[in-house]
Amino acid sequence: MGFDQLPLKSLFTGAENALLSMLADAPAEAVEKAHEYKILRDVLDGTSAAVAILDERLRFRYVNDAMARMGGVPPDAFHGRTMAEVLPGIHRSEDVLRMILGDGCPRALSVTGTTHAPSPFRQRQWSAVYHRLDHGGRVLGLCGIAVEVSGLRQYMDDLERAHQRLALLDTAATRVGTTLRVEQTCAELADFVVPSLADRASVRIVDTQEADDLPPPAPGVLRLRVMASAGGPDIVARIGLTAKNGYYFDVPRDSPVRSCLDTGRPWVGNLASDDVLLKMLRTPLDLDVVREVGIHSIVVVPLPTREHPVGVLHLFRAGDSAPFTDEDVVIAQELAARAAVAIDNARQYTLEHSMALELQRALLSEPGGPHPDVETASRYLPAGQRALVGGDWFDSMALPCGRTLQVMGDVMGHGFTAAVAMSQYRSLLRTIAASGVPVERILQEADHRLASIGLDRVATCLLALVDPGQGTCTFAGAGHPPPVLLHPDAPAELVHIPTGPPLGTDLGWYEALTLPVRPGTVLLMYTDGLVEDRRRDIDASLRRLTHLRLDLDGPLESVVDALLARLVHGTTEDDVTLLATRLRAP
Repeated sequence: MGFDQLPLKSLFTGAENALLSMLADAPAEAVEKAHEYKILRDVLDGTSAAVAILDERLRFRYVNDAMARMGGVPPDAFHGRTMAEVLPGIHRSEDVLRMILGDGCPRALSVTGTTHAPSPFRQRQWSAVYHRLDHGGRVLGLCGIAVEVSGLRQYMDDLERAHQRLALLDTAATRVGTTLRVEQTCAELADFVVPSLADRASVRIVDTQEADDLPPPAPGVLRLRVMASAGGPDIVARIGLTAKNGYYFDVPRDSPVRSCLDTGRPWVGNLASDDVLLKMLRTPLDLDVVREVGIHSIVVVPLPTREHPVGVLHLFRAGDSAPFTDEDVVIAQELAARAAVAIDNARQYTLEHSMALELQRALLSEPGGPHPDVETASRYLPAGQRALVGGDWFDSMALPCGRTLQVMGDVMGHGFTAAVAMSQYRSLLRTIAASGVPVERILQEADHRLASIGLDRVATCLLALVDPGQGTCTFAGAGHPPPVLLHPDAPAELVHIPTGPPLGTDLGWYEALTLPVRPGTVLLMYTDGLVEDRRRDIDASLRRLTHLRLDLDGPLESVVDALLARLVHGTTEDDVTLLATRLRAP
């Protein structure tokens, strides 16, 4: 008995789907001619589910209208043919279908691929259920019912990609911009996008400073500097760069890179032709280099800030890698936007920090120095990574009769206001000291004058008048940490001097203390940044100074370096300023 002799009720025996139950009540006619009967047309062709009947060789014997619409071919085109012959773009497991034919157990499976029918989905997918068809103990074929789930699948895929995208951006937040160094921030960005987004990458920053060994760019030409690259051999140094300095190259107005910087929009060159790449690379030699390493697609993304882009991110794909998708470009833009903020902050910090240190050094290196028989060495260490000047200062003044006045001071607070106040303190102390009055009178007069000026920042100060002829040192202090005498043949000595209130209060009455000082002894004056530590009592920090055992026979600069190596580890909570003084041997 064949398909055309089977009653429909026995044909669908055992089918669990409700549609098959309805079909079981249809007239007993041949399956091949089932479409001729109205009840089958009403039931099968009226449903949105795709229904197909296959024989034991998996050839179509019947499909409904929904199946025909799904495939984009008429129903007759299915008759007597396999799925691979009618719809070669559909992928389903033939092994699973043969398992159903063998054991009779219904199974659900996922079917994917493309058909001849137009579809709004990138990838089509169906959920299908197959049942074996038996009659009289004989296996006749299969009945399959499929419902398209492409919309749900695409939604799930989009959701998964969104999660991956957020995870990528979250990871970038912890790996890009970890420091305030421009070079390292650019390197972190290049390393992050390879290989997650590209096979090779480079970060190029708009150069705002003229290079000493390069002529300035022509009018209308923008100069970029390659700050970092990642991924395989470094081709960046060979593409579009000057021969003399491999880190700079000029961008004319008609370049795609310049367009990115001017418009803030990315440039995409997927599977770009030689003509297109030449617009980016400028020379046939650069094109040969790109083709040599197998690069076929390039994306250039600007690094945007509020005012203007700070540079561009170049992404390269080569070899078997797929071209960049629209989603890849969007992710690259988001990464570039986040990285640009870190790069701009780092560049701004570098500029401000350099200016601040230059200002601080200029203030600390004004004219002045000791007598030839007095040796000095100094250090200034700014606290942490602040891009601000501070109020620390030191001075060395040669006075009549071979005497030298050493000054150490610290204006309250930080920043340019403190630096300006420090300059006023320093100038006033110099003026008063030049009159030749004793050190305690210098502090007294300075305290009174500064209070009358109305400075809103007080300062601590320590004076040490070194007299090589007498072999003495006279001290006077205004609220400043005590000095230390480092003896070559005895323990270090903390000098407890009478100390008055800080300068600028107009409350001071200062006293002097004179001690003998031998040649070879080092006088150490410092600001409180050297000894203040939240984890340690100030008295304990001062006692550490008396436990120092240093070789004092070498150069004074080496003594200061050794002292800092013993006392300063990492960044400090406050600026550290040191002034070391040693009498030369007669």
